[in-house]
Amino acid sequence: MPDTEATAAQLSPEVREALATGRPVVALESTIIAHGLPRPRNLAVAEELEGLVRSGGAVPATVAVLDGRPHVGLDRGQLERVARDNAVRKLGQRDLAPALAAGASGATTVSATAFLAARAGIRVFATGGLGGVHRGWTVSQDESADLRLLAGTRITVVCAGVKSILDVPATLQRLETLGVSVVGYRTERFPGFYLASSGEPVDWTVGTPEEVASVMAAQDALGGPEAALIVANPVPEAEQLDPELHDRLLAEALEECAERGITGQAVTPFLLDLLMRRTEGASLEANLAAVRGNVRLAARIAGARAAARAGAGGSRGEERA
Repeated sequence: MPDTEATAAQLSPEVREALATGRPVVALESTIIAHGLPRPRNLAVAEELEGLVRSGGAVPATVAVLDGRPHVGLDRGQLERVARDNAVRKLGQRDLAPALAAGASGATTVSATAFLAARAGIRVFATGGLGGVHRGWTVSQDESADLRLLAGTRITVVCAGVKSILDVPATLQRLETLGVSVVGYRTERFPGFYLASSGEPVDWTVGTPEEVASVMAAQDALGGPEAALIVANPVPEAEQLDPELHDRLLAEALEECAERGITGQAVTPFLLDLLMRRTEGASLEANLAAVRGNVRLAARIAGARAAARAGAGGSRGEERA
């Protein structure tokens, strides 16, 4: 079995220095690189997203597991390996212990990225869309591990809502039950991943990165359960998937799922693949537009929080679990 030292996350020198000196850091998942995009575009997008974090004045910390060791912040060679190695697996938080024990390599999903980033002391994480409660939950009991992990992890996740193929109202209800705060960024409607609006309302709206940083500070001052803060940032309307096309194709895809007997964990990849093919890649472009916007906003939020902490005489760096 691996010892404690071997299982501790390896922070890149840049990330370690930034955390030690109170500079803003933004965590990025690696599943989009290894499993979400075709090659060689996946590596180009990974570099682009890190570049957007830097342009926003923050340090990027792409998270992955390499040879049984968690890494928070990747160098160029490690980023290339995640993008090109067919042996890189997809790891959720529950997969981390087996992967570390086996010396495996894997790209981290939302749950694994949030877990490792928070343990390293990073408070801001940018992704595309969260997982959630699946349609037909009353029959399948299928729910993303993202939700429960975020219920016990103090991290701010900037996302474009949850994937629109999921049960959005049920997901919002589940987040409420789990005590995970949700704020809309300059919107009163919860985003729908490919769409700027899912049609569902949000209870709270913020308008600036500084307001988000204030919510984070209030979380810390209150104490209590270590739950996440979801910042729901809609994809720009000009870059969203056409809503009528989306609704029509989703209805067709769900009907096809039923006809073919596709259930459980096979439903989501089937629906996402079908949407991408039948929109001729437009759904992927909307996904990337959302991710870019989330990364830009996350960098600004991390910067606002760092500035507020410095101005208040806050501690240098973050507390590590």
